[in-house]
Amino acid sequence: MAFTVERLGYQPHLVDYRDAWALQSRYHDDVVRGDRPSTLLLLEHAAVYTAGRRTEDHERPTDGTAVIDVDRGGKITWHGPGQLVAYTIYRLEDPKDVRLFVEQLEQAIIALMTEHGIAARTVDGRAGVWLPADDRGPVRKIAAIGIRIHDGVTMHGLAVNCSNESTGFDSIIPCGIVDAGVTTMSQELGRIITPAQVADRLAELLDTRISA
Repeated sequence: MAFTVERLGYQPHLVDYRDAWALQSRYHDDVVRGDRPSTLLLLEHAAVYTAGRRTEDHERPTDGTAVIDVDRGGKITWHGPGQLVAYTIYRLEDPKDVRLFVEQLEQAIIALMTEHGIAARTVDGRAGVWLPADDRGPVRKIAAIGIRIHDGVTMHGLAVNCSNESTGFDSIIPCGIVDAGVTTMSQELGRIITPAQVADRLAELLDTRISA
């Protein structure tokens, strides 16, 4: 297996971002030392904005909402109820294979979407998983990816929009991309899909696809 899986909590047991980050950091150190196998953390956060290393001041929310600066790649994003978060604390076979690792994350998410009848894909030059422009709207992101590699072990991971409200993204430019929208599995399917409903299947898909 690529990962040991731990489920930290879904609604109504939302996980505070700082608590999850502290756990990630501890587990990361354990994996680096060889005291723990690669681990996948599955959870749903209480609402929070996080800003990656490339976030610029004008991209931060203007409504006074607190932002947590984090050491992952990418820009600003929102996490909160209805969004499935998967933190991948994974020892790479070759630390240079970061791009391959991200591609394998993307392919696992695309497989999950395909199983639900959602025609998702990647977009050249943009991390994450997207839906093409159609009569429902413009190009829109359904899953985000942000990774950090330290001592050959990854941190952070991915977030799949399942049943979250889009209002969390209204005060920011998600991931710094101005010419695309945001969507959820529930919006696309016209029925509620919760993080708890798809978390275990995503874990299975990640386990079969991650080999970097």
